[in-house]
Amino acid sequence: MAAAMQDWLPWSLLLLFLTWDTSAFYVPGVAPINFHQNDPVEIKAVKLTSSRTQLPYEYYSLPFCQPSTITYKAENLGEVLRGDRIVNTPFQVLMNSEKKCEVLCGKSNKPMTLSVKESRLVAERISEDYYVHLIADNLPVATRLELYSNRDGDDKKKEKDVQFEHGYRLGFTDVNKIYLHNHLSFILYYHREDLEEDQEHTYRVVRFEVIPQSIRLEDLKADEKSSCTLPEGTNSSPQEIDPTKENQLYFTYSVHWEESDIKWASRWDTYLTMSDVQIHWFSIINSVVVVFFLSGILSMIIIRTLRKDIANYNKEDDIEDTMEESGWKLVHGDVFRPPQYPMILSSLLGSGIQLFCMILIVIFVAMLGMLSPSSRGALMTTACFLFMFMGVFGGFSAGRLYRTLKGHRWKKGAFCTATLYPGVVFGICFILNCFIWGKHSSGAVPFPTMVALLCMWFGISLPLVYLGYYFGFRKQPYDNPVRTNQIPRQIPEQRWYMNRFVGILMAGILPFGAMFIELFFIFSAIWENQFYYLFGFLFLVFIILVVSCSQISIVMVYFQLCAEDYRWWWRNFLVSGGSAFYVLVYAIFYFVNKLDIVEFIPSLLYFGYTALMVLSFWLLTGTIGFYAAYMFVRKIYAAVKID
Repeated sequence: MAAAMQDWLPWSLLLLFLTWDTSAFYVPGVAPINFHQNDPVEIKAVKLTSSRTQLPYEYYSLPFCQPSTITYKAENLGEVLRGDRIVNTPFQVLMNSEKKCEVLCGKSNKPMTLSVKESRLVAERISEDYYVHLIADNLPVATRLELYSNRDGDDKKKEKDVQFEHGYRLGFTDVNKIYLHNHLSFILYYHREDLEEDQEHTYRVVRFEVIPQSIRLEDLKADEKSSCTLPEGTNSSPQEIDPTKENQLYFTYSVHWEESDIKWASRWDTYLTMSDVQIHWFSIINSVVVVFFLSGILSMIIIRTLRKDIANYNKEDDIEDTMEESGWKLVHGDVFRPPQYPMILSSLLGSGIQLFCMILIVIFVAMLGMLSPSSRGALMTTACFLFMFMGVFGGFSAGRLYRTLKGHRWKKGAFCTATLYPGVVFGICFILNCFIWGKHSSGAVPFPTMVALLCMWFGISLPLVYLGYYFGFRKQPYDNPVRTNQIPRQIPEQRWYMNRFVGILMAGILPFGAMFIELFFIFSAIWENQFYYLFGFLFLVFIILVVSCSQISIVMVYFQLCAEDYRWWWRNFLVSGGSAFYVLVYAIFYFVNKLDIVEFIPSLLYFGYTALMVLSFWLLTGTIGFYAAYMFVRKIYAAVKID
């Protein structure tokens, strides 16, 4: 009865935590807002970003026009970690009300003056390719790009390919001169809701576009009512920013409304439309076919070989021949001998289980559409909280494995599980955060948020890991089918291809090959400010990754035992995570070929966060491979007769 209660307690605790959390789980941007004619539509600023520096800045870090009172939106954990600082702006936009041209700040005959210091800062941000991100009704602004695959005049319309760029460019450079986009033409699309005859029409915002323009001060004519007149045609010159002197300019904007057939539920489709979905399908089908074909071949070979081995080992009349043979049966007295540093191994595997549970739930929930890009920051917030709550599973699996490996100091083991991997992650992030603080970037995690994360770690994750570890350690250890000899067997000299690094190279290539296309899109989302939303594809890739890691791990441990090397615990954990090495190589390739990062701190950020990704990926794949190999080893030794 007590054992049954120990089995059920971690599950009931998790259920309790999940049900408690969902009551307060609010996803912003889900409920549509209905606007009436001339209702104010608030334009808010999110941040400035650049793929060249990887350092986000808040909107008012540059001398933009400010409203009378600046109000920052209360943000969730994910938004803070992403560097979002959502703030109000002085843009006055009314539903379905046009504005030809309006001066944002500065009166007529008195334009805004940028000091030398401000001019230098603006020029620096423009040269670093910064983009400005605004939102209207939680919908991000996008710049329309019209690409022509055929330059012939007649075919232009037919061959036009429309794509959208997130945000708008702060400015541009031309012949060593720097120009600022000081006029924004907002194009907002609304969908008119069908209502009964007596009711007033309501509108919903379904798209938010901008056409940024650079117009010099002399070409803009402003009157006393803050209205302005745009120059006709292409006669105007752009607004230059000279970083060596003061610059005078107007910030202006215009608003144009268009009716759209797009319904509110489909309004994000424009932003998420990708021209390479076919590549995704091709890569997924290719990965599925390759992985399952190879898995089938490997399984067939392993099963046939194993059947032959087991049949030979179980022949009672050929005992003498069997003893002369070499093979995995000969190490049966040492195969379950506890490895060196069992506490660290069980702690790393516990963190791997924690990661596996978190990633599986996050991808599955995101696949159901609950963590879409409209729920700003929800993905990262959910991942952080889930990792904390999954500590109970990580602790339970680590505690049971530690007991199996003849460990006795369960309290120290639980503390090691709760602090080893999270401590490395926190340490690297803190060091990187110090550099980001030095740059005054909004990407720096504020001190109160850091304290909150520490409180979550030591107040939620640590107690849950201890709880899980306690019950895992008290539970019956894994039942190994053969006894361990008192004197360890001598290991014969191994061939060159049994080297650990060669094993990592061989074992990592199949799982990495199954997922490297998806890795490109994930890297683009992280480092180039793209939206990632293809969680259905990601879930399939994750399943393929689990299958391929398990298969490769079983093959590698079989070869190792056949070579009479019974020290498989650590080796299998390292070799199963071999695809993490290829992820590191791919990250270096991506940095050199895809990104235009030249400065020290952005490079440090890239490789710091890449190191965390590689470490986490190694823990994840190593854990999957280890448990697959452990089940396999227990199964095959249970199938042979041991005297």
